[in-house]
Amino acid sequence: MVTGIAPAAPLTPAVFAILLSLAEGEKHGYHIMKDARAPHGGGIRLGPGTLYGSLDRMMRDGLVEESGISDDERRRYYRLTSQGHAVLGVELDRLDAAISSARSLGLLPQGGRG
Repeated sequence: MVTGIAPAAPLTPAVFAILLSLAEGEKHGYHIMKDARAPHGGGIRLGPGTLYGSLDRMMRDGLVEESGISDDERRRYYRLTSQGHAVLGVELDRLDAAISSARSLGLLPQGGRG
């Protein structure tokens, strides 16, 4: 990914869940997987292959980086880069616009869930 340019296509659920989890701060893989399973994290199951494959691509694209923190030699911690924060912001804006549109069409209740 070229720095400063956000992706045109929506993020995959796995990438979105990882970015959302890391927006709270540095985390290791298992913590990211737990966050993704929770309703506030997207409610998706990330297996190790999906998680670490996505993290590798996201590091290559400049969205996340290893933090260098380690509380165990087997755990690697990750954090968002400024590009990762920007991409998450673009995706959140896109989702917010979609929800606003759905509300204006009467597909969702005004002002919240239920």
